[in-house]
Amino acid sequence: MTTTAQAGAALPVAAEAQLDAFGTDPWWITLIKALVIFVFLMVCVLMMIMADRKVMGRMQQRHGPNRLGPLGLLQSLADGVKLSLKEDLIPRGVDRTVYIAAPVIAAVPAFIAFSVIPIGPEVTMFGVQTPLQLTDLPIAALVVLATAAVGVYGIVLGGWASQSPYALLGGLRASAQVISYEIAMGLSFVAVFMYSGTLTTSGIVEAQRPVWFALILLPSFLIYIVTMIGETNRLPFDLAEGEGELVGGFMTEYGSMKFTMFFLAEYVNMVTVAAVSVTFFLGGYLAPPPLTMFWAGANDGWWPALWWLLKFLLMMFLFIWVRGSVPRIRYDQLMQLGWKVLIPVQLVWITAVAFVRILVNEGAPTGVVAAVVAGFAAATVAFLVAWARAARRRRRAEAAERREELRLMREDPAYGGFPVPPPSAPHYGSSVPAEGPRYAPRAPDDKREEVTGA
Repeated sequence: MTTTAQAGAALPVAAEAQLDAFGTDPWWITLIKALVIFVFLMVCVLMMIMADRKVMGRMQQRHGPNRLGPLGLLQSLADGVKLSLKEDLIPRGVDRTVYIAAPVIAAVPAFIAFSVIPIGPEVTMFGVQTPLQLTDLPIAALVVLATAAVGVYGIVLGGWASQSPYALLGGLRASAQVISYEIAMGLSFVAVFMYSGTLTTSGIVEAQRPVWFALILLPSFLIYIVTMIGETNRLPFDLAEGEGELVGGFMTEYGSMKFTMFFLAEYVNMVTVAAVSVTFFLGGYLAPPPLTMFWAGANDGWWPALWWLLKFLLMMFLFIWVRGSVPRIRYDQLMQLGWKVLIPVQLVWITAVAFVRILVNEGAPTGVVAAVVAGFAAATVAFLVAWARAARRRRRAEAAERREELRLMREDPAYGGFPVPPPSAPHYGSSVPAEGPRYAPRAPDDKREEVTGA
């Protein structure tokens, strides 16, 4: 078995050899692959909506859908049919062209991104040797990032074309959120590119045969999990839809089939980013290492598709688990997490990974590389401890300041400029006499008579 460094050095040639397997399939094989991907995504959307409601119901000690179909499994299909048959209303004053095109712009890129996801190695399909992947490109990894960036245009344009303040604010939130979290997501891929030596998705999977990138690039994997939830506008990052303050966010003015398209785009995006996490960090279609120790054929034939599916379902369950466990954060906390935590941590991490890769490629002794990694880990732990202590001191100072403000407010009702009348001010309509002049109740002729106090 080759080492990780040797695998990374040999990957560019191997990636070119793997790309030769694409573009030679008969047209009907390509059509079957595209149809299977479309059906798989649609079924995943229906099943994910049902799992979302059923699993969260169990987490909240309730049942969830259980009436339509066996165990309520047809409820998602019935909801889709109901939405499609609703009357399609277009509000007055909207930009009709952009308003109608926005849901399509949000949904289509999510389908395109799945075309470069490898689900298995080369297999025999109807007598034709073909890889279980629609296509692959020399820059396939960048296609995933590009489609994710294009998809947000549908959300932004939908909010702008609705001519509604709530929808516009939701679109602006979505754009700011995607910009901040797209940067962190792209940086998490950089470490993968450095270790795999290629941008092809099939080459990235093959580079993980020695060890999965989720283990050796754990910080990148954890940050990607956070960013993929932020990219899909799911709880706790669904600030673009925030029902508590924006009614429905960018979808406020949408209904019927157009609302269904936005809903479909959100769940297809979830499927896509979960598949990307499996491809880039969890070994793709490769079997777990303990399984390959006693089963030599675990990565042959159609079995890899099963391993890919199991990893994919695990990542999809993570979406539901986070939604049912973590409350929605404030918008300022969302921006601070993206710009002040994720991006700086990624920059430092990528610098360390690049330094280690240079040492490995230059043939540095293993002890030197281990010492560098240990020193970096110790420096990181020391920094995190110092940062946690500083944050604790800051929170204590803020709490003390709030307590002092509350004390001043109790002692002086007018503290902070609050318009509280002084105790000797006239009290209209009160039977308790006050010192100084006061006003009697309004006279029938709508004039007030000044009365001298006792």
